[in-house]
Parts: sequence; structure tokens; C-alpha cells
Amino acid sequence: MRLLFVGDVMGRSGRQVLDAELPGLRRELRADFVVVNGENAAHGAGITEKICEQILAAGADVVTGGNHSWDRQEIFGYIERQPRLLRPQNYPAGTPGRGAAVFTASNQRKVLVMNLMARLFMDPLDDPFAAADRELARHRLGHTIHAAILDFHGEATSEKMAMGHYLDGRISLCVGTHTHVPTADTMILDGGTAYQTDAGMTGPYNSVIGMDPSAPIQRFTRKIGGGKLNPVEDAATLCGTFVETDDRTGLARRIEPVRVGGRLSATRPGV
Repeated sequence: MRLLFVGDVMGRSGRQVLDAELPGLRRELRADFVVVNGENAAHGAGITEKICEQILAAGADVVTGGNHSWDRQEIFGYIERQPRLLRPQNYPAGTPGRGAAVFTASNQRKVLVMNLMARLFMDPLDDPFAAADRELARHRLGHTIHAAILDFHGEATSEKMAMGHYLDGRISLCVGTHTHVPTADTMILDGGTAYQTDAGMTGPYNSVIGMDPSAPIQRFTRKIGGGKLNPVEDAATLCGTFVETDDRTGLARRIEPVRVGGRLSATRPGV
């Protein structure tokens, strides 16, 4: 199978580059299944029903979330109605929505998508490692499912790396989101799981993680409130990760970074 994961869509600029590039990129890579993290898609904080539907229309099969999933009040009802919008699975019981589900790819194969949130320097949610174990106890890669993808939304690189090794051999791809910077560690772990610490932001890189630099600079230099954070309206880069799996085992045979448009150096996987 061919899997494409697209990192955190940041505000209007991120949505624009996603709309412009994802349909063609999906065709070019012959991607069977596409996951997009959309938790910053609405003015840099949260997601709305309209924006989620736009991301799905652009070519995403599933939209994942993170700590900003709940920033827009309207999402509480919508996430219950839209099975293709996920939020971190390790929120407490009773939280609206779902954090994992099995979906049907364009080639009719079954793909498990999990969305989990890390805990170091983040909200103290339930144990994400135990949550992954519980979900994977219900599925078997290469048997009941043909591929499995984890969007692990977190701050600390160590926690993300630990999760990758913990799940090595049990899922197809473990990819991090949240820090908005693409890491250079795309690799296949010893057990066959594709891994990247952070897929990066789909947004404007002439910024401070997508925001106008003035307010963050004031906060860092003066240690007082620096005004409202506003997303930058600038040329954006679509950042993501492309993975090919073995049809028999569901494990990875290839992983490559994806960077299209904007200011970052471009890299497109060969087909």
C-alpha cells in the first residue's frame, strides 16, 4: 500500500497549499490512503466543520487532531457526526468523538488510524502507551488490517521516539505532529515500522511555528504577554511523510519525507 501523511495544517496559508497541492500529489504518488492533521487549520487554533469538509474534499481520507482539537466550540457536535475526524484517543472516557477507527482505502484494504497525545510538556492525559496496546489488541497487522498509522501528537522527541520503538513491528507508520518542524529522521525501525519524529507543519515557515513573529518575540524577550498570536499569511509548504508497505505483512518497505511549495527545500518521493 501507499500511504501519505500530511503534517499540521496551519491557518489559511496551510489550507491554501493543501487545496492546491494535495489532489495532484495524491495522484502523482498513487496514494491509497491519506491522513491529514487538521488541529490548527482554523486560524491556527482548532478546526471547524466547514474546514474539515474542505480538507476531506481536497483528498484526505481521515483528519486527525491534538491539543487544539477543542478550540472551536462547534466541533463538539460535529465530531460525533463525522467518523473521519479523530481526536486523541487517550482523552478521558466520555470525551466526544473517537481516537481510533478502521477505514477502507481506495484499494479496498483496511487501514487502522490511531490518534494519541503525548504527556511530556503536554496536558496530563491517560497513558498513550496503554491506549495503543488496548487498540492493537483488537487488530492484527497483516491479518485483520492491512496497514496501521499512528499520529502521535507531542512535544518531546524522546517520548515520540519511545513510542516508535514500543510499537515497532506492530504498526506500519508512527509519525509525530505538534512541533511544526519537520525532522530529518525518516527511517524504518528494526521491526519494520516506518518512523518520523515530526512530519512538520503544512503552513508558512517565514514565521514562528506559523504565527507572526512579533508577539512570540515579545513574550520571549520581555516575559510578559505579547499580544494576540496571529497566523502568518505567506507562501506555505506542504510537509508530510510517504510510506510504502508490504502487502503481505503491512510493514514498511520505504519511507520518504514530502515537502512541496513555500520556503523549505522541496523533496518529492520518486514513484
